[in-house]
Amino acid sequence: MTRLAAAFAKGHPALVAFVTAGDGPTAAILDALVEGGADVIELGMPFTDPMADGPAIQAANIRSLAAGTRTADILAIAKSFRARHPETPLVLMGYANPMTIRGGDWFANAAHDAGVDGVICVDIPPEEDPELGPALREKGIAPIRLATPTTDAARLPTVLDGANGFLYYVSVAGITGLQQAAQTSIDEAVKRLKAHTDLPVAVGFGVRTPDQAAAIAKVADGVVVGSAIVELVAQHGAAAPDAVRTYIQSLSAAIHAAREGVPA
Repeated sequence: MTRLAAAFAKGHPALVAFVTAGDGPTAAILDALVEGGADVIELGMPFTDPMADGPAIQAANIRSLAAGTRTADILAIAKSFRARHPETPLVLMGYANPMTIRGGDWFANAAHDAGVDGVICVDIPPEEDPELGPALREKGIAPIRLATPTTDAARLPTVLDGANGFLYYVSVAGITGLQQAAQTSIDEAVKRLKAHTDLPVAVGFGVRTPDQAAAIAKVADGVVVGSAIVELVAQHGAAAPDAVRTYIQSLSAAIHAAREGVPA
């Protein structure tokens, strides 16, 4: 069983936590995520034009790039994380240019060497899978696909073809962090997606509070939280790990409690 598969087979929905590489004391923040109860870590690769991200993650990208973060640094962070946390899945999330500028094979090899389990590339649509997908699969790295409220029945098979790890449901048609979808629409979307795939379905975009996380956890296989964590990093700086750990503990407790007494 892969690390990602194991993370979604713990008997409770997985808490998927995002942080931007190079923004603040990243290694300590990653440790705090694990210590707080995150089941899967998404490590954001800073990019100059993060088109899917809202103000919080855009600002984190700017801070990271201003600090000189490069792809080699991100891979080094990933490799160090893997040495400290051999069982926790690590997913790189970012945009096509840093991943493909030296070729998909180069990136897949480097990610594999760093112990990466999955990759989310926001701006390579499934129709352009040959850009990166085959190289990732060759190295046993899951190409994780995104579905949105506008992914209709005609396109969903294309999104799922070649996908692995989990399906990330972007619950709002917009950018990260600014709004959350109505729970009824999330319930309906998860039910529809799960009828078409055996992959775990994780829901993200706009999740901030333990109550929101718990509501999603009642129907989904995973809950993705990003902007709220990134905002803590911006607010607390060098002291961010303690704040992040406490926040993640509150989300993890809510997610675990959400499924108590709920039939699997």
